[in-house]
This record gives sequence, C-alpha cells and structure tokens, in this order.
Amino acid sequence: MAHGMYHYMKEAWKSPDRKVLRERMIQWRKDNAVKEIDKPLRIDRARNLGYKDKTGFVVVRVRLRRGGHKRSRPNKGRRGKRLHTRKNLKMNYRWIAEQRAAQKFMDFEVLNSYLIGKDGFHYFYEVILVNPNAPEIKNDSTISWISKPRNKGRVFRGLTSAGKKSRGLRSKSPNLKVRPSARANKNKGK
Repeated sequence: MAHGMYHYMKEAWKSPDRKVLRERMIQWRKDNAVKEIDKPLRIDRARNLGYKDKTGFVVVRVRLRRGGHKRSRPNKGRRGKRLHTRKNLKMNYRWIAEQRAAQKFMDFEVLNSYLIGKDGFHYFYEVILVNPNAPEIKNDSTISWISKPRNKGRVFRGLTSAGKKSRGLRSKSPNLKVRPSARANKNKGK
C-alpha cells in the first residue's frame, strides 16, 4: 500500500539518525534558549498540530535544562533561611517550554508544541505560536478561534495540550479530584 510523504517522515522520526541529531544539538546548545526559526524541523508533526506556512504563524525552538524539579535539602550546617528546598513543580517540561516561548513572544498565543530532541543536559522543543491579530489568522476559519478574547493567555491558564495533560485532564473518573481544577479540590488530585 502506497503512503504519502508525511507518513514516511513520521516513520523516520521514530528512529532518527543519531549522528545528524547530535551535530544539530551541538549547534542548538550554542544558540539562545528561545530562538525563532524559519521552518519547523518536524514538518509532519507541526502540520498535524495545526501549523500552516502562512503569515501569522511562528515556530520557536526552546532549550530546557533537564533534571529534577526539587533541590535536595543540605545535610550540613546552615542558617535556617538557607535550609529551604525548591518547590516541586507539578508541570511537565513541555508546558514550561510553551510558557517560556509565550513570555518571549508576548503578542502571540501558543497553539501547540512537540519534542525534537534531548541530550544529557537539555530537552529541545519546538513551539508553534500564532499571532491572533493578523488578518490572515482572523480570516482563516480553521484557526480564527484563537483570536477570541477568551483564548488570551491560554498557555498560562493550562489550556494547551501540554497544560491539560499536566493537570490530569486527559482521563475522566469520579475518583479523580482534578475537575474543575486541582485548586478547587484542595490539591487532592495531583
């Protein structure tokens, strides 16, 4: 059975060429932590998530430090003020990457994101941003919903795909205490 180009691109990304990816990540580590790029690296994934090659869409590569969210408590003597431990964040790395991209590009709204690589120290994500004020976006029936006022700052309210997953909203059960929010249930859900 014959498949289209995007099918074979998707299959190729299941086991990418390590040597090529390593050379790319060496260059990515030298770049800024949040950098606008011309074209998405994984065009099949970007198109699947709603990206279109038209005015109003921007793709940003974000570099994040890997490692635990919680700093261990020091076991030697300190004054009391220095004995704190960092808060254990209940956010996944993809959601953090989306928020950092949104903070850098304040006039844009986050549509979605995906992983493009990781090494020993970093995660690398590509985040798709949309300019809700662009006339090309407002006149496009498939993406004009993002121009409505209720979608302003959606990444900071956990309304993107990564945010909903991190909040535990992918599954429904009477036993889960995540709806309407974790805060409403005194953080019993997560």
